[in-house]
Amino acid sequence: MRKTLYLKLIIAYIMFFIFGFIAVSTFTSSMTLDHLVREKAEQLYKEANLIANTYASDLYNNQASLDSVKKQLDALDTYLEARIWIINPSGRLVLQTGQNLDISKENVVENFDSTITVGSYYTTGTFFDYFDEEMLSVYAPITTDFSVKGYVVIHSSMKEIKASKESLLIISYLLLIILFLLSLIILLFFTEFVYVPIKKITEATEHYATGDMNYELTPDSDDELGYLSAALSYMAHKVATAEEDQKKFVANVSHDFRSPLTSIRGYLEAMIDGTIPEEMHEKYLKVVLNETDRLTKLTNGLLTLNNLNMTGMVLEKSIFDINQVIKSVIESFEGTLLKKKLSVDLVLTGDQLLVEADMSKIQQVLYNLVDNAIKFSNYDSTIKIETTLKRNKVFVSVKDSGIGIPKDSLKLIWDRFYKTDLSRGKDKKGTGLGLSITKEIIRAHKENINVISTEGVGTEFIFSLPVYDDDDD
Repeated sequence: MRKTLYLKLIIAYIMFFIFGFIAVSTFTSSMTLDHLVREKAEQLYKEANLIANTYASDLYNNQASLDSVKKQLDALDTYLEARIWIINPSGRLVLQTGQNLDISKENVVENFDSTITVGSYYTTGTFFDYFDEEMLSVYAPITTDFSVKGYVVIHSSMKEIKASKESLLIISYLLLIILFLLSLIILLFFTEFVYVPIKKITEATEHYATGDMNYELTPDSDDELGYLSAALSYMAHKVATAEEDQKKFVANVSHDFRSPLTSIRGYLEAMIDGTIPEEMHEKYLKVVLNETDRLTKLTNGLLTLNNLNMTGMVLEKSIFDINQVIKSVIESFEGTLLKKKLSVDLVLTGDQLLVEADMSKIQQVLYNLVDNAIKFSNYDSTIKIETTLKRNKVFVSVKDSGIGIPKDSLKLIWDRFYKTDLSRGKDKKGTGLGLSITKEIIRAHKENINVISTEGVGTEFIFSLPVYDDDDD
Protein backbone atom coordinates (compact mmCIF):
# COMPACT_ATOMS: atom_id res chain seq x y z
CA MET A 1 0.00 0.00 0.00
CA ARG A 2 1.38 3.38 -0.99
CA LYS A 3 2.01 5.75 1.90
CA THR A 4 0.39 9.06 1.23
CA LEU A 5 1.55 12.47 2.33
CA TYR A 6 -1.64 12.86 4.35
CA LEU A 7 -1.00 9.63 6.27
CA LYS A 8 2.50 10.81 7.12
CA LEU A 9 1.06 14.10 8.33
CA ILE A 10 -1.48 12.29 10.56
CA ILE A 11 1.29 10.08 11.99
CA ALA A 12 3.42 13.16 12.66
CA TYR A 13 0.42 14.83 14.28
CA ILE A 14 -0.19 11.86 16.60
CA MET A 15 3.53 11.62 17.40
CA PHE A 16 3.47 15.32 18.30
CA PHE A 17 0.71 14.67 20.83
CA ILE A 18 2.43 11.56 22.28
CA PHE A 19 5.81 13.27 22.69
CA GLY A 20 4.05 16.33 24.10
CA PHE A 21 2.33 14.15 26.70
CA ILE A 22 5.65 12.45 27.56
CA ALA A 23 7.39 15.81 27.88
CA VAL A 24 4.70 17.16 30.22
CA SER A 25 4.63 13.99 32.35
CA THR A 26 8.42 13.78 32.72
CA PHE A 27 10.43 16.92 32.09
CA THR A 28 7.66 19.35 32.93
CA SER A 29 6.70 17.37 36.06
CA SER A 30 10.29 17.33 37.30
CA MET A 31 10.91 21.00 36.54
CA THR A 32 7.62 22.03 38.14
CA LEU A 33 8.43 20.10 41.34
CA ASP A 34 11.92 21.60 41.52
CA HIS A 35 10.49 25.06 41.05
CA LEU A 36 7.84 24.60 43.77
CA VAL A 37 10.41 23.13 46.18
CA ARG A 38 12.81 26.05 45.67
CA GLU A 39 9.99 28.55 45.98
CA LYS A 40 8.75 26.97 49.23
CA ALA A 41 12.29 26.62 50.55
CA GLU A 42 12.99 30.32 49.93
CA GLN A 43 9.85 31.27 51.81
CA LEU A 44 10.66 28.99 54.78
CA TYR A 45 14.30 30.03 54.80
CA LYS A 46 13.32 33.67 55.24
CA GLU A 47 11.12 32.69 58.19
CA ALA A 48 13.85 30.45 59.67
CA ASN A 49 16.40 33.26 59.50
CA LEU A 50 13.92 35.66 61.08
CA ILE A 51 13.25 33.19 63.94
CA ALA A 52 16.97 32.48 64.38
CA ASN A 53 17.75 36.19 64.71
CA THR A 54 14.87 36.96 67.10
CA TYR A 55 13.10 34.32 69.18
CA ALA A 56 15.83 31.68 69.09
CA SER A 57 18.60 34.21 69.69
CA ASP A 58 16.69 35.66 72.67
CA LEU A 59 16.24 32.13 74.01
CA TYR A 60 19.95 31.33 73.89
CA ASN A 61 20.81 34.75 75.36
CA ASN A 62 18.34 34.12 78.23
CA GLN A 63 16.28 37.12 77.15
CA ALA A 64 13.17 35.03 76.65
CA SER A 65 11.78 31.93 78.30
CA LEU A 66 11.36 28.63 76.52
CA ASP A 67 7.62 28.73 77.13
CA SER A 68 7.14 32.18 75.58
CA VAL A 69 9.26 31.27 72.57
CA LYS A 70 7.23 28.10 72.07
CA LYS A 71 3.98 30.05 72.11
CA GLN A 72 5.31 32.37 69.43
CA LEU A 73 6.57 29.51 67.30
CA ASP A 74 3.29 27.58 67.70
CA ALA A 75 1.51 30.58 66.21
CA LEU A 76 3.96 30.63 63.29
CA ASP A 77 3.50 26.87 62.89
CA THR A 78 -0.22 27.41 62.27
CA TYR A 79 0.46 30.28 59.87
CA LEU A 80 3.17 28.49 57.88
CA GLU A 81 1.55 25.05 58.10
CA ALA A 82 4.99 23.71 58.95
CA ARG A 83 6.80 22.26 61.95
CA ILE A 84 9.40 24.49 63.57
CA TRP A 85 12.31 23.08 65.52
CA ILE A 86 15.15 24.53 67.54
CA ILE A 87 17.89 21.92 67.65
CA ASN A 88 21.37 21.83 69.16
CA PRO A 89 24.42 20.94 67.04
CA SER A 90 24.48 17.59 68.81
CA GLY A 91 21.02 16.76 67.50
CA ARG A 92 19.04 17.29 70.72
CA LEU A 93 15.70 18.94 70.21
CA VAL A 94 15.36 22.05 72.34
CA LEU A 95 11.91 22.95 71.07
CA GLN A 96 9.41 21.64 68.54
CA THR A 97 6.02 23.02 67.67
CA GLY A 98 2.88 20.93 67.66
CA GLN A 99 3.87 19.03 70.80
CA ASN A 100 3.67 19.75 74.55
CA LEU A 101 6.85 21.04 76.10
CA ASP A 102 8.47 18.35 78.32
CA ILE A 103 11.89 19.39 79.57
CA SER A 104 12.42 16.19 81.51
CA LYS A 105 12.24 14.05 78.42
CA GLU A 106 15.21 14.28 76.08
CA ASN A 107 14.45 14.02 72.35
CA VAL A 108 17.49 13.46 70.10
CA VAL A 109 17.70 13.14 66.33
CA GLU A 110 20.04 10.25 65.70
CA ASN A 111 22.99 10.81 63.33
CA PHE A 112 22.13 14.48 63.00
CA ASP A 113 24.64 16.26 60.74
CA SER A 114 24.30 19.99 60.16
CA THR A 115 26.63 19.83 57.13
CA ILE A 116 24.02 17.95 55.10
CA THR A 117 22.94 21.26 53.55
CA VAL A 118 26.44 22.37 52.50
CA GLY A 119 26.05 24.36 49.30
CA SER A 120 22.35 24.84 49.94
CA TYR A 121 19.93 25.87 52.64
CA TYR A 122 17.40 23.06 52.34
CA THR A 123 17.13 19.31 51.95
CA THR A 124 14.39 16.80 51.20
CA GLY A 125 13.80 13.38 52.69
CA THR A 126 12.89 11.81 56.03
CA PHE A 127 15.40 13.98 57.95
CA PHE A 128 17.71 11.29 59.24
CA ASP A 129 14.82 8.80 59.34
CA TYR A 130 12.97 10.90 61.90
CA PHE A 131 9.80 11.22 59.81
CA ASP A 132 7.72 8.54 58.12
CA GLU A 133 7.07 10.74 55.09
CA GLU A 134 9.16 12.91 52.77
CA MET A 135 9.68 16.40 54.14
CA LEU A 136 11.24 19.66 52.95
CA SER A 137 13.62 20.82 55.69
CA VAL A 138 15.15 24.31 55.85
CA TYR A 139 18.15 25.20 58.10
CA ALA A 140 19.05 28.56 59.63
CA PRO A 141 21.94 28.77 62.14
CA ILE A 142 21.50 30.47 65.52
CA THR A 143 24.69 32.44 66.18
CA THR A 144 25.80 34.15 69.39
CA ASP A 145 29.22 35.71 69.89
CA PHE A 146 30.23 34.52 66.40
CA SER A 147 29.57 30.89 67.24
CA VAL A 148 26.75 28.55 66.19
CA LYS A 149 24.65 27.62 69.24
CA GLY A 150 21.98 25.72 67.36
CA TYR A 151 19.71 25.66 64.36
CA VAL A 152 16.21 26.66 63.45
CA VAL A 153 14.81 23.90 61.27
CA ILE A 154 11.43 24.24 59.57
CA HIS A 155 9.83 21.12 58.12
CA SER A 156 7.07 21.21 55.49
CA SER A 157 5.38 18.12 54.10
CA MET A 158 6.23 17.30 50.49
CA LYS A 159 2.68 16.03 50.03
CA GLU A 160 1.37 19.58 49.78
CA ILE A 161 4.09 20.58 47.34
CA LYS A 162 3.46 17.51 45.20
CA ALA A 163 -0.27 18.19 45.32
CA SER A 164 0.44 21.69 44.02
CA LYS A 165 2.62 20.14 41.32
CA GLU A 166 -0.17 17.80 40.27
CA SER A 167 -2.59 20.72 40.06
CA LEU A 168 -0.19 22.59 37.80
CA LEU A 169 0.37 19.45 35.72
CA ILE A 170 -3.36 19.08 35.24
CA ILE A 171 -3.36 22.64 33.89
CA SER A 172 -0.44 21.70 31.62
CA TYR A 173 -2.30 18.63 30.36
CA LEU A 174 -5.38 20.72 29.71
CA LEU A 175 -3.28 23.27 27.82
CA LEU A 176 -1.70 20.43 25.82
CA ILE A 177 -5.14 19.08 24.91
CA ILE A 178 -6.33 22.57 23.97
CA LEU A 179 -3.19 23.07 21.88
CA PHE A 180 -3.78 19.68 20.24
CA LEU A 181 -7.37 20.60 19.42
CA LEU A 182 -6.37 24.03 18.14
CA SER A 183 -3.72 22.44 15.96
CA LEU A 184 -6.55 20.52 14.30
CA ILE A 185 -7.39 23.84 12.67
CA ILE A 186 -3.95 23.78 11.01
CA LEU A 187 -4.55 20.16 9.97
CA LEU A 188 -7.94 21.01 8.51
CA PHE A 189 -6.47 24.07 6.78
CA PHE A 190 -3.66 21.94 5.33
CA THR A 191 -6.18 19.31 4.24
CA GLU A 192 -8.45 21.77 2.46
CA PHE A 193 -5.93 24.13 0.92
CA VAL A 194 -2.84 21.94 0.40
CA TYR A 195 -3.58 18.20 0.49
CA VAL A 196 -6.81 18.23 -1.53
CA PRO A 197 -5.28 20.35 -4.38
CA ILE A 198 -2.16 18.16 -4.35
CA LYS A 199 -4.36 15.06 -4.53
CA LYS A 200 -6.24 16.53 -7.50
CA ILE A 201 -2.95 17.36 -9.21
CA THR A 202 -1.67 13.82 -8.53
CA GLU A 203 -4.83 12.28 -9.97
CA ALA A 204 -4.54 14.52 -13.01
CA THR A 205 -0.89 13.58 -13.61
CA GLU A 206 -1.83 9.89 -13.38
CA HIS A 207 -4.47 10.43 -16.07
CA TYR A 208 -1.99 12.38 -18.20
CA ALA A 209 0.65 9.66 -17.72
CA THR A 210 -1.79 7.06 -19.12
CA GLY A 211 -2.48 9.27 -22.14
CA ASP A 212 -5.80 10.76 -21.01
CA MET A 213 -4.99 14.35 -21.94
CA ASN A 214 -8.64 15.35 -21.89
CA TYR A 215 -8.88 14.96 -18.11
CA GLU A 216 -9.99 18.32 -16.73
CA LEU A 217 -7.94 19.90 -13.95
CA THR A 218 -9.49 23.14 -12.74
CA PRO A 219 -7.39 25.47 -10.51
CA ASP A 220 -9.18 26.15 -7.20
CA SER A 221 -6.93 28.97 -5.98
CA ASP A 222 -4.59 31.72 -7.10
CA ASP A 223 -1.57 30.52 -5.12
CA GLU A 224 1.37 28.37 -6.24
CA LEU A 225 -0.75 25.19 -6.27
CA GLY A 226 -3.36 26.93 -8.40
CA TYR A 227 -0.60 28.08 -10.77
CA LEU A 228 0.77 24.51 -10.89
CA SER A 229 -2.70 23.17 -11.70
CA ALA A 230 -3.14 25.72 -14.47
CA ALA A 231 0.34 24.93 -15.85
CA LEU A 232 -0.37 21.17 -15.87
CA SER A 233 -3.75 21.72 -17.50
CA TYR A 234 -2.17 23.94 -20.15
CA MET A 235 0.60 21.38 -20.71
CA ALA A 236 -1.96 18.59 -21.15
CA HIS A 237 -3.90 20.74 -23.59
CA LYS A 238 -0.75 21.45 -25.61
CA VAL A 239 0.24 17.76 -25.59
CA ALA A 240 -3.30 16.78 -26.66
CA THR A 241 -3.17 19.38 -29.42
CA ALA A 242 0.26 18.14 -30.48
CA GLU A 243 -1.01 14.56 -30.59
CA GLU A 244 -3.99 15.64 -32.65
CA ASP A 245 -1.70 17.59 -34.97
CA GLN A 246 0.55 14.56 -35.25
CA LYS A 247 -2.39 12.36 -36.22
CA LYS A 248 -3.46 14.92 -38.81
CA PHE A 249 0.12 15.19 -40.00
CA VAL A 250 0.42 11.42 -40.50
CA ALA A 251 -3.00 11.29 -42.16
CA ASN A 252 -2.12 14.15 -44.51
CA VAL A 253 1.30 12.73 -45.35
CA SER A 254 -0.24 9.33 -46.03
CA HIS A 255 -2.90 10.90 -48.22
CA ASP A 256 -0.49 13.09 -50.16
CA PHE A 257 1.92 10.21 -50.76
CA ARG A 258 -0.79 7.68 -51.54
CA SER A 259 -2.44 9.73 -54.28
CA PRO A 260 0.59 10.08 -56.62
CA LEU A 261 1.79 6.54 -55.83
CA THR A 262 -1.64 5.14 -56.71
CA SER A 263 -1.64 7.18 -59.91
CA ILE A 264 1.87 6.03 -60.86
CA ARG A 265 1.05 2.39 -60.13
CA GLY A 266 -2.18 2.57 -62.09
CA TYR A 267 -0.59 4.07 -65.20
CA LEU A 268 2.37 1.67 -65.11
CA GLU A 269 0.13 -1.40 -64.72
CA ALA A 270 -2.08 -0.14 -67.56
CA MET A 271 0.94 0.22 -69.82
CA ILE A 272 2.25 -3.22 -68.89
CA ASP A 273 -1.04 -5.09 -69.42
CA GLY A 274 -1.74 -3.18 -72.66
CA THR A 275 -4.71 -1.18 -71.44
CA ILE A 276 -2.79 1.91 -72.54
CA PRO A 277 -1.52 1.35 -76.12
CA GLU A 278 2.18 1.74 -76.78
CA GLU A 279 1.72 4.88 -78.84
CA MET A 280 0.24 6.57 -75.74
CA HIS A 281 3.08 5.53 -73.43
CA GLU A 282 5.02 8.75 -73.87
CA LYS A 283 2.02 10.82 -72.81
CA TYR A 284 1.40 8.82 -69.67
CA LEU A 285 5.08 8.53 -68.81
CA LYS A 286 5.07 12.33 -68.66
CA VAL A 287 2.12 12.09 -66.25
CA VAL A 288 4.09 9.59 -64.15
CA LEU A 289 7.10 11.95 -64.25
CA ASN A 290 4.92 14.82 -63.03
CA GLU A 291 3.71 12.65 -60.16
CA THR A 292 7.30 11.82 -59.18
CA ASP A 293 8.07 15.56 -59.25
CA ARG A 294 5.16 16.03 -56.88
CA LEU A 295 6.56 13.36 -54.53
CA THR A 296 10.00 14.96 -54.69
CA LYS A 297 8.52 18.37 -53.89
CA LEU A 298 6.56 16.93 -50.98
CA THR A 299 9.64 15.15 -49.60
CA ASN A 300 11.81 18.27 -49.88
CA GLY A 301 9.13 20.34 -48.18
CA LEU A 302 8.94 17.88 -45.27
CA LEU A 303 12.72 17.86 -44.91
CA THR A 304 12.79 21.65 -44.95
CA LEU A 305 10.16 21.93 -42.20
CA ASN A 306 11.85 19.22 -40.15
CA ASN A 307 15.18 21.05 -40.31
CA LEU A 308 13.49 24.31 -39.31
CA ASN A 309 11.89 22.72 -36.26
CA MET A 310 14.80 20.56 -35.14
CA THR A 311 17.84 22.78 -35.65
CA GLY A 312 16.37 26.20 -36.34
CA MET A 313 16.97 28.13 -39.50
CA VAL A 314 20.47 29.35 -40.28
CA LEU A 315 20.29 32.59 -42.26
CA GLU A 316 23.01 33.71 -44.62
CA LYS A 317 22.19 37.39 -44.74
CA SER A 318 23.41 39.67 -47.49
CA ILE A 319 22.49 43.01 -49.03
CA PHE A 320 20.49 42.73 -52.25
CA ASP A 321 17.93 44.52 -54.39
CA ILE A 322 14.48 43.13 -53.56
CA ASN A 323 13.04 44.67 -56.74
CA GLN A 324 15.48 42.69 -58.86
CA VAL A 325 14.71 39.46 -56.99
CA ILE A 326 10.99 39.97 -57.65
CA LYS A 327 11.65 40.48 -61.36
CA SER A 328 13.76 37.28 -61.47
CA VAL A 329 11.02 35.25 -59.81
CA ILE A 330 8.40 36.58 -62.23
CA GLU A 331 10.63 35.59 -65.18
CA SER A 332 10.75 31.99 -63.91
CA PHE A 333 6.94 31.82 -64.15
CA GLU A 334 6.73 33.35 -67.64
CA GLY A 335 5.52 30.15 -69.31
CA THR A 336 2.85 29.46 -66.69
CA LEU A 337 1.63 33.06 -66.87
CA LEU A 338 1.21 32.78 -70.63
CA LYS A 339 -0.78 29.53 -70.35
CA LYS A 340 -3.32 31.15 -68.01
CA LYS A 341 -3.18 34.48 -69.85
CA LEU A 342 -2.19 36.25 -66.63
CA SER A 343 -0.51 39.63 -66.50
CA VAL A 344 1.71 40.92 -63.70
CA ASP A 345 1.49 44.51 -62.51
CA LEU A 346 4.78 45.48 -60.87
CA VAL A 347 4.61 48.59 -58.64
CA LEU A 348 8.15 48.81 -57.30
CA THR A 349 9.55 51.64 -55.18
CA GLY A 350 12.63 53.20 -56.78
CA ASP A 351 15.00 51.74 -59.29
CA GLN A 352 16.76 49.91 -56.52
CA LEU A 353 15.48 48.94 -53.05
CA LEU A 354 18.16 47.34 -50.89
CA VAL A 355 17.27 44.99 -48.04
CA GLU A 356 19.37 42.93 -45.66
CA ALA A 357 18.17 39.31 -45.54
CA ASP A 358 18.85 35.77 -46.75
CA MET A 359 18.44 36.16 -50.52
CA SER A 360 17.85 32.49 -51.38
CA LYS A 361 15.18 32.07 -48.71
CA ILE A 362 13.39 35.29 -49.67
CA GLN A 363 13.40 33.99 -53.25
CA GLN A 364 11.70 30.86 -51.93
CA VAL A 365 9.08 33.00 -50.13
CA LEU A 366 8.35 34.98 -53.31
CA TYR A 367 8.27 31.78 -55.38
CA ASN A 368 5.70 30.22 -53.02
CA LEU A 369 3.50 33.34 -52.94
CA VAL A 370 3.62 33.92 -56.71
CA ASP A 371 3.02 30.20 -57.35
CA ASN A 372 -0.10 30.33 -55.17
CA ALA A 373 -1.27 33.54 -56.82
CA ILE A 374 -0.98 31.92 -60.27
CA LYS A 375 -2.75 28.71 -59.16
CA PHE A 376 -5.76 30.47 -57.68
CA SER A 377 -6.10 33.39 -60.10
CA ASN A 378 -8.86 33.36 -62.65
CA TYR A 379 -7.92 33.15 -66.34
CA ASP A 380 -7.11 36.44 -68.04
CA SER A 381 -6.65 38.32 -64.73
CA THR A 382 -3.87 40.37 -63.15
CA ILE A 383 -1.43 39.65 -60.33
CA LYS A 384 -0.14 42.77 -58.62
CA ILE A 385 3.25 42.79 -56.85
CA GLU A 386 4.16 45.94 -54.96
CA THR A 387 7.03 47.15 -52.77
CA THR A 388 6.71 50.10 -50.39
CA LEU A 389 9.09 51.71 -47.94
CA LYS A 390 7.81 52.72 -44.49
CA ARG A 391 9.85 53.49 -41.36
CA ASN A 392 12.98 51.51 -42.27
CA LYS A 393 10.88 48.55 -43.38
CA VAL A 394 10.22 47.26 -46.88
CA PHE A 395 6.74 45.81 -47.36
CA VAL A 396 6.25 43.36 -50.22
CA SER A 397 2.70 42.67 -51.40
CA VAL A 398 1.58 39.82 -53.71
CA LYS A 399 -2.09 40.23 -54.67
CA ASP A 400 -4.17 38.06 -56.97
CA SER A 401 -7.71 38.31 -58.38
CA GLY A 402 -8.72 34.72 -57.70
CA ILE A 403 -11.05 32.56 -55.66
CA GLY A 404 -10.04 34.03 -52.28
CA ILE A 405 -9.84 32.29 -48.92
CA PRO A 406 -12.89 31.63 -46.72
CA LYS A 407 -12.88 33.65 -43.50
CA ASP A 408 -12.85 30.51 -41.34
CA SER A 409 -9.70 29.28 -43.06
CA LEU A 410 -7.55 32.41 -42.74
CA LYS A 411 -5.93 31.30 -39.48
CA LEU A 412 -5.43 27.74 -40.73
CA ILE A 413 -3.62 28.37 -44.00
CA TRP A 414 -0.24 28.44 -42.18
CA ASP A 415 -0.75 24.88 -40.88
CA ARG A 416 1.07 22.05 -42.60
CA PHE A 417 -0.85 20.28 -45.35
CA TYR A 418 -3.85 22.54 -44.92
CA LYS A 419 -5.87 23.23 -48.05
CA THR A 420 -9.15 25.07 -48.20
CA ASP A 421 -12.10 23.33 -49.80
CA LEU A 422 -12.05 25.93 -52.59
CA SER A 423 -8.41 25.26 -53.41
CA ARG A 424 -8.54 21.47 -53.64
CA GLY A 425 -9.91 21.47 -57.14
CA LYS A 426 -7.26 23.91 -58.42
CA ASP A 427 -4.15 22.86 -56.47
CA LYS A 428 -3.50 19.46 -58.02
CA LYS A 429 0.24 19.37 -57.34
CA GLY A 430 0.31 21.36 -54.12
CA THR A 431 1.55 19.77 -50.90
CA GLY A 432 0.04 22.20 -48.42
CA LEU A 433 3.53 22.99 -47.10
CA GLY A 434 4.38 26.16 -49.04
CA LEU A 435 2.79 28.69 -46.70
CA SER A 436 4.11 26.87 -43.62
CA ILE A 437 7.65 27.16 -44.97
CA THR A 438 7.02 30.76 -45.99
CA LYS A 439 5.94 31.76 -42.49
CA GLU A 440 8.91 29.98 -40.87
CA ILE A 441 11.33 31.84 -43.16
CA ILE A 442 9.79 35.24 -42.40
CA ARG A 443 9.69 34.43 -38.69
CA ALA A 444 13.40 33.47 -38.80
CA HIS A 445 14.05 37.01 -40.09
CA LYS A 446 12.07 38.32 -37.07
CA GLU A 447 9.57 39.88 -39.46
CA ASN A 448 5.84 39.44 -40.07
CA ILE A 449 3.61 38.15 -42.83
CA ASN A 450 -0.13 38.84 -43.05
CA VAL A 451 -2.95 37.88 -45.36
CA ILE A 452 -6.03 39.80 -46.51
CA SER A 453 -8.61 37.88 -48.50
CA THR A 454 -12.17 38.18 -49.73
CA GLU A 455 -13.87 35.07 -51.04
CA GLY A 456 -14.51 35.35 -54.78
CA VAL A 457 -12.46 38.57 -55.08
CA GLY A 458 -8.85 37.66 -54.35
CA THR A 459 -6.06 37.35 -51.78
CA GLU A 460 -3.17 39.60 -50.79
CA PHE A 461 -0.08 38.47 -48.86
CA ILE A 462 2.12 41.18 -47.29
CA PHE A 463 5.47 40.55 -45.60
CA SER A 464 8.14 42.88 -44.25
CA LEU A 465 11.92 42.97 -44.51
CA PRO A 466 14.54 45.23 -42.90
CA VAL A 467 15.75 47.94 -45.27
CA TYR A 468 19.50 48.31 -45.72
CA ASP A 469 20.74 51.53 -44.09
CA ASP A 470 24.08 52.95 -45.30
CA ASP A 471 24.49 54.75 -41.98
CA ASP A 472 24.98 51.41 -40.20
CA ASP A 473 28.32 50.87 -41.98
